[in-house]
Amino acid sequence: MKEKQSQQRMDIEKLNGMINLSEEQMVKLRKRYERSVQHRNDRGINLIERNEEVCIFYEKVNIQDQMIRNGNVELQSREEEIRFAKMQLSEEKRNMELLRRNVPNKKALEEELMTLQIQLQHCQDRMLDLEKSLENPYDETRVRHLEGNDLPPADLQDKIELLETRLAEKEENLLEKDLIFEQGYISSNFTFVSRLATRTKGKAEAGKDDTLHLAKTVNDMQSRIKDTTRKMMAMVSELSMNQANAMKMQQQLKEQEAELEQCYIRMEKGEPPSEEIDRSWLRCLREEDRRYREKEEMRMVEKEEEQYKIAGGVTTTAEPRPNAYIPDDDSELPIPRPYGKHAPFKPAEQGSTMRHIRKPVPKPIEI
Repeated sequence: MKEKQSQQRMDIEKLNGMINLSEEQMVKLRKRYERSVQHRNDRGINLIERNEEVCIFYEKVNIQDQMIRNGNVELQSREEEIRFAKMQLSEEKRNMELLRRNVPNKKALEEELMTLQIQLQHCQDRMLDLEKSLENPYDETRVRHLEGNDLPPADLQDKIELLETRLAEKEENLLEKDLIFEQGYISSNFTFVSRLATRTKGKAEAGKDDTLHLAKTVNDMQSRIKDTTRKMMAMVSELSMNQANAMKMQQQLKEQEAELEQCYIRMEKGEPPSEEIDRSWLRCLREEDRRYREKEEMRMVEKEEEQYKIAGGVTTTAEPRPNAYIPDDDSELPIPRPYGKHAPFKPAEQGSTMRHIRKPVPKPIEI
């Protein structure tokens, strides 16, 4: 009995050592857990801050995109205005060219006027030569005598006055015709030009609505073409992305097939399929071992908790005493269990700061 008692004491000491070691490991695990929790909280705070910064950056990107879209719309409107202004400028140039073509040729008229002035000058010179030859008294051929009888001086005087009157009338009519001709030429040119300008203006006014309608139609067609082009570019980019994804998946499929063939070859040689699978298998074994140890620890904890149960199935949390918790079972020796899973420890010595701490005064219990 003494040997058995000593053996059981040795077992109890061994179990106490194991319990102390387990408690130390549990304290270490608790500290590691607290550090991990603190690290996780810090990482969570950093992640929240980074997420807020990313949200701010996304908001800035959205604002920049909106500004770019507004700028593109404004640029498109300015381009439409420039195009419409160019169309108006080309229309004005065409109208000016048409008016310039309808205006009489000034150069040809000036040349004709110069020719007529030269002919007039020749005629005047010829008339002066004839007058000089007529005034020469030594030239016998300067005059030609007319046949017939001369009228009396009185009749000649009357006839001369009549001829002078007719000449004055003819000169007056000629001057009037010259004045009318000059005024009519100027007014006709002005009327012709104004009539052409009025006709051209009417055509321009009539074609302005058509031009505006045509410009609007062209703008609508251009906007549709731009939208269609944008959609086509989006579809092309999406198609290229899908093709890239398909090529990537095909590459992955080829790599996985090659990896599978390599695994079969390694398995035929009696080796593990791959290093990754071997590591995964070892990890699974470690997980199973860890779960088994946890189950064993839980079983030991439950077994230790049974020590707190006293007769009658009552569980107590009172401090264990050497003279308590003596089992009633006859199969075991009546040896008391002084403590549970927590080993006794020596309290730490009080520090020098204890003099600054006031002992608490417990409040009276009111019943």
